[in-house]
Formats: sequence, structure tokens, C-alpha cells
Amino acid sequence: MMENWELDLQPYKQAVEELKVKLRSLREQYQRSSRHTPIEFVTGRVKPIGSIEEKAKRKDIPLRELEQRMQDIAGIRIVCQFVTDIDTIVDMIRSRKDITIINERDYIKEKKSSGYRSFHMVIDYPVHTIKGTKHILVEIQVRTMAMNFWATIEHSLNYKYRGEIPDDIKERLYRASEAAYNLDEEMSKIQGEVREAQSIIALRQGEHRTSFKNG
Repeated sequence: MMENWELDLQPYKQAVEELKVKLRSLREQYQRSSRHTPIEFVTGRVKPIGSIEEKAKRKDIPLRELEQRMQDIAGIRIVCQFVTDIDTIVDMIRSRKDITIINERDYIKEKKSSGYRSFHMVIDYPVHTIKGTKHILVEIQVRTMAMNFWATIEHSLNYKYRGEIPDDIKERLYRASEAAYNLDEEMSKIQGEVREAQSIIALRQGEHRTSFKNG
């Protein structure tokens, strides 16, 4: 790896698509039940070739060792409403029989110096190819909507400033991170009210579908 990028990255794309389907199916199962849905939405991507090459050069990783040493070529992001949902999702992933967890990093309890918060897991996921089973490393990020909004803005600014964000903007970003975390904490305190409201909405939607079918 990597002699033919398109061919070599195909198993990574397969892993991302399969995991998205499985996680979205879990979300739908929650939605069809009376239980709170911990998963708000799921996205996934395979790192662009240029980004892989740039990171390999920066981290001094030979291309032949990418499969073992670069853990985020394939990435899944799970976004939820509440901080407590993160624990539910992490436990859900830990209990799965179709993956093996390689490592975990909790950037919520111990945020990065920039203010970044998220829960990261690297998993070993088997995909079935015409050449047999291939084990793919996939990075899974689990975060709240507030954390995701902040991280998206920080990523855009890092891209704009080529990783050298001015100090004054770094300070404002850090303060914004704390504000986002305080919002998460406040929403966690009132999540009982929020969940009750969501249950009422779901019930009314179910009644509407029933009346539509009967009509």
C-alpha cells in the first residue's frame, strides 16, 4: 500500500458505508420505539488522497505502513444531543461483536489545549472483499451537536490559516468551546423536559401516520 490509490482505498470506503448503514439502522430502531434516541445523525468519510500523503509526510509514515500506522483514513462521526448520550453510544459500540476496539481517547474529560472535545475510538472492522476478509482501522468520533459545531468551525479556521491560527482567534475559540460545553451542561440538566417533549412529538407523529393510513 499504496500502489493504486483507488483500489487500495476501496475497502476503507466499504467499511465506512457498512458502518453508516448499521448505525443509522440503530437510530431508526430507537425512533420506532418509545425510548430516547441517543444518535442524532451519522456521517462518514475516507480521508482524501492529498490529506493522506500530507499526514504521512508530516508523521514520517512510509506509504507501505499506512494500513497499520494511520488510524483515521476511514472515519465515522456520531453526533448526539446530550453528553450522557455519548456514554450510551460508546457502550453500544463496545458491545458489538462485529468490531474490535483498538484504543479509546476521551477528549471530553480531558479536552485538548485548543478547547476541542470529543470521544475517539479506533476500531478494527472486517470487510469482505473478492480477495477475502480485510481488517480496516476506522476512527469513530462521538460528540454532541455543540461540540460538533465548534469542531467544524475550528477545522475551517485551521484550513484557512494552514494550522497557524492567530493567538487572538485561538483565545476566542477557546472561550467559545467553554460556552459550548456550558450549553451542553445546561441542556443535560433539563434533558428530562426535552425528552418528554420529544416523546409527545413522536406520539403525535405516530397518531398522524395512523390516521393518514386509515383515511
